Amino acid sequence: MITPAGPGSKAGNRATAERWQMLLEQAGHNVSIVTAYHGEPCDLFVALHAWRSHEAIRLFRNSWPGKPLVVALTGTDIYRHQHEYPEQTLYSMQTADALIGLHERVGDDIPESFRDKLITLFQSALQPASHTKKAASASPYFDVCVIGHLRDEKDSFRAALAARLLPPESRLRVSCAGKPHDTHWESLAKQEMHENPRFRWLGELEKADIAKLMADSQLLVMSSVMEGGANVVSEACRAGLPVIASDISGNTGLLGEDYAGYYPVGDTRALANLLRSAESDGPFLAHLREQVGKLANRFTPEKEQESLEQALSLAVQRRSGTLDSLS
Repeated sequence: MITPAGPGSKAGNRATAERWQMLLEQAGHNVSIVTAYHGEPCDLFVALHAWRSHEAIRLFRNSWPGKPLVVALTGTDIYRHQHEYPEQTLYSMQTADALIGLHERVGDDIPESFRDKLITLFQSALQPASHTKKAASASPYFDVCVIGHLRDEKDSFRAALAARLLPPESRLRVSCAGKPHDTHWESLAKQEMHENPRFRWLGELEKADIAKLMADSQLLVMSSVMEGGANVVSEACRAGLPVIASDISGNTGLLGEDYAGYYPVGDTRALANLLRSAESDGPFLAHLREQVGKLANRFTPEKEQESLEQALSLAVQRRSGTLDSLS
């Protein structure tokens, strides 16, 4: 299995690779994770990221034309790279024997000719599907968390900007956890903290600290402009933590079309209105909590393992049965 993110990285691709390694080894497979591929033999190759892994995919296919290949599609693959770098990204999609999409609308957003080899896999979270909230008097704040690396795709400060629009009596506080993409994003985070008393940037946190942040929060905001299917949404659903999300495919494909917590992507005022409703309207917040609670069972490790096995089986069957048409 190849991923662009090296050992120790907290990038989503690394976390996905290590979780898949664990699930596949539990099912009896032997899995090695690499960040570079040099043509080594293996029974099956799994590539995370169609564009970033395209050189390794090409080398694998040329070196081992009879071996099955699975390619997992990221948000940037689907919503950016297949348009900006079509030769490399579409090559990876075409040569794959099975594709993994991380939300149920991926099929709408890739070429129709690839849909018959697409497996939808919902990333899992290990915490139980319950969320014991702190007493209302335990904190003077209505805490909202934003979790993810600070970069353009995440629209990382949208919740902070929305919080600026709230009335003076609002107790809302936005806590942002994530590593900045570069020094520019670090400067922006520090500037926002200086200018916005409702915002705090916590930097990159360990898993245990992320879990505590979610447990201490009343709400999660997923503000991305593109997503392949964010694992933090799975974690929120499993924890019973209400979500407010941008209305992009990567979010609606996880939470469903009828979810009540969407706002138009990039619309600061609309997000502010939803945040105010969540803080001041108890039944609305309870409805969001009920909705994520009903979704929790789709994000279990057992179902993720089942989807992985399905992708591997499909790849083996297609490579052995229709080699001429796929190579």
